[in-house]
Amino acid sequence: MAEQNGPLERLYGSARNALSSLIGAGETRLRLLVIELEEERARLVVMLLLSGIAMLLIAFGIGMLMLLIIVAFWESHRLMAIGVSSGVLIVLGLLFAWRVKAIAKRPSFLKSTLQNLGEDRYHLEQRRETS
Repeated sequence: MAEQNGPLERLYGSARNALSSLIGAGETRLRLLVIELEEERARLVVMLLLSGIAMLLIAFGIGMLMLLIIVAFWESHRLMAIGVSSGVLIVLGLLFAWRVKAIAKRPSFLKSTLQNLGEDRYHLEQRRETS
């Protein structure tokens, strides 16, 4: 039996090719999403471990420095030394909290995936306009 290439078969073939391309593009984007999630998770774990160690060491260092200042001024101005040390710690804590808030507001999660999806949408809109 001879294969017919009528309009219906061509339409079916075009629809099948379009669906195949759409599924391929979706699979690529999904793979990119998974890779970015894995990288973000690994980065977050390392960042949490290093920041935890850094905070512990800084806390010990600040405690020792406060103790040194208080002992140095124990005879003459011990209350002032304690007050100034506490004030400096509070101001530094507020500055660090402000910096963390600024960093948290920056969008970096899935940046490449969102950028590629935007480019895909732009190209599809361009094709639709030229058709």
